[in-house]
Amino acid sequence: MWRFTSRSLNRAEEAAEKIRKMDKSKGKILALEMDVKDFNAQKEVVAHVLKEWGKLDYFVANAGVGHFAPIQDLSPEQWQDTIDTNLTGVFYGIKASVEALKASKGFFLTISSLAGTNFFAGGSAYNASKFGLTGFTQAVMLDLRQDGIRVSTIMPGSVATGFNDHKVDEKDAWKIQKEDIGELVVGLFKLDARTLPSKIEVRPSKTPKK
Repeated sequence: MWRFTSRSLNRAEEAAEKIRKMDKSKGKILALEMDVKDFNAQKEVVAHVLKEWGKLDYFVANAGVGHFAPIQDLSPEQWQDTIDTNLTGVFYGIKASVEALKASKGFFLTISSLAGTNFFAGGSAYNASKFGLTGFTQAVMLDLRQDGIRVSTIMPGSVATGFNDHKVDEKDAWKIQKEDIGELVVGLFKLDARTLPSKIEVRPSKTPKK
């Protein structure tokens, strides 16, 4: 059973439909509208899942935005949107789900970035959010491990997605593909609960020759 959320219900339903076509088990899939910056909305979604299925086993915090500009050009609104989505939204997610995950001995997974350890010009807001997310996730892992909740973060390098309105084409073939991240997530979930890769860096095997 799967649950997808997005600020756009249409996008959530599109993702759900793709999984329905691939899901051989024919499990039930929910598509829900939610803004991760809204704590009450996150609580409502968790409550919806518990009412529908009785438990919550896995939570993947994958929402992210990027505003990239030199600090003299970065607006306060862009800074706040980045921090609220990439970092505070994850805080809201674990606060909304921690009791349910404790009951199920579940898994809380965040998607950080190599930008969470490697800074670059024009990335002050994004770097701050991802550095913060990486540290936040590791601290939460220590907080919750004795409760049987596994907490981990994946830190990808270049991924071929439509992030920041990028149009994916054949020039992105060298990058990590969405399916690769998906397989990594599933692999983590399948790993015996006695073992926890708490922080995983993943990058393209090769980069284009300059």
